[in-house]
Amino acid sequence: MTHFRKSIAALLLGLAAGAALADATLLNASYDVARDVYKDYNPMFQKYWKAKTGESLELKQSHGGSSKQVRAVADGLEADVVTMNQTNDIEFLADKGLVAKDWAKKFPNSASPYTSAMVFIVRKGNPKALKDWPDIAAPGIQVILPHPKNTGNGRNTYLSAWAWALKQPGGSDAKAQEFVGKLLKNAPLFAAGGRDATTTFMQRGLGDVLVTFESEAEMIAKEFGKGNFEVVYPSLTMQTEFPVAVVDKVVDKKGTRKQATAYLEYLWSKEGQENAAQNYLRPRDAELLKKYAQFFPAVKTFTVDEVFGGANKAFAAHFKDGGSFDQIYVAK
Repeated sequence: MTHFRKSIAALLLGLAAGAALADATLLNASYDVARDVYKDYNPMFQKYWKAKTGESLELKQSHGGSSKQVRAVADGLEADVVTMNQTNDIEFLADKGLVAKDWAKKFPNSASPYTSAMVFIVRKGNPKALKDWPDIAAPGIQVILPHPKNTGNGRNTYLSAWAWALKQPGGSDAKAQEFVGKLLKNAPLFAAGGRDATTTFMQRGLGDVLVTFESEAEMIAKEFGKGNFEVVYPSLTMQTEFPVAVVDKVVDKKGTRKQATAYLEYLWSKEGQENAAQNYLRPRDAELLKKYAQFFPAVKTFTVDEVFGGANKAFAAHFKDGGSFDQIYVAK
């Protein structure tokens, strides 16, 4: 019994020592394909913060479809920060009183530290000769994408195709809806998130084309080899943004506002911007964007504000219950 008690005492002492290693713990709730970005970013920030303040931080990650993540935060997931890929997802938290109403003014660039673009990932040699949106909406083509109702990746794909159709000669919302309906009919399934879509396309071998963030191509290259796929830039695509915010209700409860704010601010530092570029996200820093220009081909993009009047208007028109997605999907 004495030996047993000593073992328990040693275990508890070990747990206490482990807990004492970190002065604070932060949880970052993020979108699905950001895993690699923050896997590289977190150790950099921990080193920076330790040198600056002497504090040791434990940094935890939660990844999933963007809208699913913010719903989890609204339902009680105690994330100190959210790093998403849709403005309206953070607006959702602001409406719930979890994030400041003026969250977009708390950091530069409307609180989006980097950008990307939606691209096509096709099989080696591009056997179906897929070059633009009409090609992937043609009969007989299988398109892999995440669910547009639950993921920023899926919504960006949907809105990119809609914008392309809208900007064609004689384009209208009715014609755009018809066009996007054809594209969605080519989806054999909707993946749960961006990384799940990549796995479906690359590992399971389903589909002729994967529509995803430009940055996801490098992850695919690292995991599956550059020779197994090609990246195709359509004639028009959305400039995607990745808004970030401090979750006020959580940091005030935990006393981690200082650390959480610094964690997000550091995304705009030279080191944070370099990390974004090395993960194939387009940095806001003009000097670094020029340095990494070989990885970021010129592409014609639009913003959600320019075509749809903002992320909230786009969400209301297309992805709320009864919106255009539901109308198309019922028809599908």
